[in-house]
Amino acid sequence: MGLLSSILSLPFAPVRGVIWLGEVIQDQVEQQLHDPAIVRRELEEIDQAMAAGHLSKEEHAAAQQAVLDRMVRPSVGTVPPEGKE
Repeated sequence: MGLLSSILSLPFAPVRGVIWLGEVIQDQVEQQLHDPAIVRRELEEIDQAMAAGHLSKEEHAAAQQAVLDRMVRPSVGTVPPEGKE
């Protein structure tokens, strides 16, 4: 029966491959979004831009908050805990 099911499911192999590739890409993106070294570099760049006069205090605070929100926000596609939405 295993041989027969393997043969019948063979046309779906490309679809499974695309799904797997999408999952791998999503994992890599999430790792980069939450990597402490990248977040620190982004925060340092924001501080440097403010020191150079390219950002106002409000823009600086908003940019920092955006980076920190990205760190705290749950990943897309995760299920919230029971009773919380």
